[in-house]
Amino acid sequence: MYAYETDCSVAFNYVSVAALYRLQLRIVPMVMNARNGYSPKMNHNGLLRRLLISTMSNNTFVTALPYATGSSPYSVAVVDVNNDNKPDIVTANYGANNVSVLLNNGNGTFSSQTTYATGTQPISVAVVDVNNDNKSDIVTANAGSTTVSVLLNNGNGTFYAQTTYATGTQPYSVAVVDVNNDNKPDIVTANFGALSVSVLLNTGNGTFSSQTTYATGYQPRSVAVVDVNNDNKPDIVTANAGTSTVSVLLNNGDGTFSSQITYATALQPYSVAVVDVNNDNKPDIVTANYGGNGVGVSVHCYV
Repeated sequence: MYAYETDCSVAFNYVSVAALYRLQLRIVPMVMNARNGYSPKMNHNGLLRRLLISTMSNNTFVTALPYATGSSPYSVAVVDVNNDNKPDIVTANYGANNVSVLLNNGNGTFSSQTTYATGTQPISVAVVDVNNDNKSDIVTANAGSTTVSVLLNNGNGTFYAQTTYATGTQPYSVAVVDVNNDNKPDIVTANFGALSVSVLLNTGNGTFSSQTTYATGYQPRSVAVVDVNNDNKPDIVTANAGTSTVSVLLNNGDGTFSSQITYATALQPYSVAVVDVNNDNKPDIVTANYGGNGVGVSVHCYV
């Protein structure tokens, strides 16, 4: 365990948990019925596999069912996109420069994909209503074109053509969260090639302002936007693969952020999640460490 106590209001204690191999850490909504739920995972050959889990026996997984997507799906979101109260699947297809939308048939199966063009090499996807019309829209981080794509929802499970916005070099991860308390979700990207995060504020009609950038550690691969100091303002946390750290950027309350505070992790953290893991009402940081072959937990010591 490593303790960082220089400013306990934002300090975290790091604990490494051994694991065989970790590439990415994903937290995906799982919707359950009386017996079954589902949780998707991705294969780089363009197949999305749906796993069924039994909640009435021993919580083991049964045989996966394959669904075709675009080439090299790198990221997945599971959200109802056509307002039928059935969660649908959206993938960001890195090799195809598009997203796939697979509508839920209502019986645990999904329709064939419909694809929509994005920027080059979409590597991360978020599905959030960005224009307050109660329809879930698609946002992708496009590593190859250094942009984000916003695809507004038509309301019937189809989407308009993308609008793109510039980010820092090689955005590898995207989060869509209201960071300035105006009830309009904003876009935050972790820019692997620029050593920064970009913040694009929502103008209120589904369009976004030009980016503002903030320095992070080297090669940020993943971003989470969560209030870590209990001031009701979402803060930014990045996993920095190149420096084996996480960066915490506290929210000033007006859509701007303070300079980063960094904390050591195991080697090459590739993904980050911020969740209260010890039931003390303080959000903790969890990283999946590609080079460290494990999962690290940074326990929040805020008092």
